[in-house]
Amino acid sequence: MFIDLLRKRRSVRQFQDRPVEQEKIDLLMEAMLRSPSSRSLNPWEFVVVQDKKILHALSEVKPHGAAFVKNAALAIVICADPEKCDVWIEDCSIAAILLHLAATDLGLGSCWVQIRKREYDQQTSAESRVADIVGLKAGMNVEAIVAVGYSARESDGHPDSALLRERVSFEYYGEKEQ
Repeated sequence: MFIDLLRKRRSVRQFQDRPVEQEKIDLLMEAMLRSPSSRSLNPWEFVVVQDKKILHALSEVKPHGAAFVKNAALAIVICADPEKCDVWIEDCSIAAILLHLAATDLGLGSCWVQIRKREYDQQTSAESRVADIVGLKAGMNVEAIVAVGYSARESDGHPDSALLRERVSFEYYGEKEQ
């Protein structure tokens, strides 16, 4: 069941030194390409990276929160042409979560690396670094990178007790009784 997949999914930052099979990469791409999009404008584009040199470069696009990319079997740069759609950020985010869930379903681990609105250094954005590394055309924006691979260790999903149920209201904000 779908809820079981959600219960199992975790962010994975430690990967085995093992490639992901092409059949699984094809399924990951299909999941992203089947992603819902506002008005079916599909502003997103994806760059699948498996080259270790490029993965290493991507792991250095911001000071914190990307280093683990260098040890992933692959990374997918999720980007878009903002001229195609005013809600490209939402569309890219939906594609990313489908990627995460497909990875989990295929026995893979994954982790989001926030790129949009992050800095490489005081003069350069993480977005422009990623764009340079993967050769994006002018005008493309980068939402995130998702690192994917076989998890180096097994982890249970988050327990039910970790769910923030107090953040759910019924009928009106703040109403906690159902």
